[in-house]
Amino acid sequence: MTLQAPKMILIDLDGTLVDSVPDLAFSVDRMMERLDMPVRGEAKVRNWVGNGVERLVKRALTNNLDGEPEPALYERALAAFTEIYRENNAKRSHLYPGVREGLEALARDDVRIGCVTNKPARFTAPLLRAMDIDRYFEVVVAGDTLPQKKPDPAPLLFAAEQFDVAPEDALMVGDSRSDVTAARAAGFAIVCVSYGYNHGGDIREQRPDAVIDSLTELPDLMARTA
Repeated sequence: MTLQAPKMILIDLDGTLVDSVPDLAFSVDRMMERLDMPVRGEAKVRNWVGNGVERLVKRALTNNLDGEPEPALYERALAAFTEIYRENNAKRSHLYPGVREGLEALARDDVRIGCVTNKPARFTAPLLRAMDIDRYFEVVVAGDTLPQKKPDPAPLLFAAEQFDVAPEDALMVGDSRSDVTAARAAGFAIVCVSYGYNHGGDIREQRPDAVIDSLTELPDLMARTA
């Protein structure tokens, strides 16, 4: 694995490209109100995101990172969340500083870019369009493209197959331990952003190959390791 001139870069969505927590928290709290349960607030939701909508809903219902709610309640909650978030997945979300500039720099360098996210496709495509960054990605692998999600390596390997790129020539860019775990299992190099979610933990503890404060640093980082 090397950061030197990767033939393909895959980038995570929530917490890496887009701060989507404001919309997720809004939708979670409206869901909880419909269920006559206590709202959870943005601070808690910020620590719960990153493992897909289904896990987020379970965490909200149980107020626990690994909680498992009663199945009938979960089904009602997931239906409510899906309805609410469909109408709110790009109303309060915003790009992190440097994202657009970083993507532009990679595009100028003719780097092939894909997006790999645990967010379902029905929410991913509209969010990428709303943020006006969908044109940068040749491949988008959403949370329901395959049976597996990150931290399983399957989504990364699937994207590599679409690009016809070997894992040792690929780089993953993310913000969480799920991204690090998936990249290591897939045989990718892994760079993490210092911001993002990661369940409130410091991403450096996961020992990625490098940590950057902005996507604008990525081209220079790759040039320095060449």
